[in-house]
Amino acid sequence: MPGTVTRRRARTRRRLLDAALDVFAGVGFGRSTVEQVCERAGFTRGAFYSNFSSLDELFLALWEERSARMLDDMRAALAGLDPADPEAAVRAALAAHPVDDAWFRINAEFTAHALRNPGLRRVMASREAAIRDALVPVLVAALDRIGRAVPDEQALGDALVAVHDGTAAQVLLQPDDEAVRARREALFLNVLNAYSTPRETR
Repeated sequence: MPGTVTRRRARTRRRLLDAALDVFAGVGFGRSTVEQVCERAGFTRGAFYSNFSSLDELFLALWEERSARMLDDMRAALAGLDPADPEAAVRAALAAHPVDDAWFRINAEFTAHALRNPGLRRVMASREAAIRDALVPVLVAALDRIGRAVPDEQALGDALVAVHDGTAAQVLLQPDDEAVRARREALFLNVLNAYSTPRETR
């Protein structure tokens, strides 16, 4: 019975997360309500509050899921890195984590919401730092395989986040402009080169 309850709870949680993503994307995080999420998922408020204390907590659960998936996809994309073709590795990494229109809007709306709440802002900052700290070693290892060292790993992480956030809106605003995507790839490659150096050989 405990196993059955756990599986049922996991299914309920999954349906609530999927429903929330649809609701947040459709009406915006700020206009979303617990009732809308419950209606979309086909559950009562009781089912919601037995899994999440608030829409904030539900969003953070979505964010953690996507972050974990992004890390897995990035590791897989960089695992077969060809030292002779680093540009192909950049393209593979970006293809593994494409800019998602719906998620970009949801995340931007939640970030604005968090900036108005000091406690939530600290939570978001901590989680952003955690995902950066988990991703940077993957990139450092990939750079090492092509003979480059990273003197300042935190600076590399900060620069990559800035490029990602700064170019995501451009890609979404001009989705059919291949030049925008090409410039985005070039920017990432420039940052990787600027924040790494050829490793000394002995």
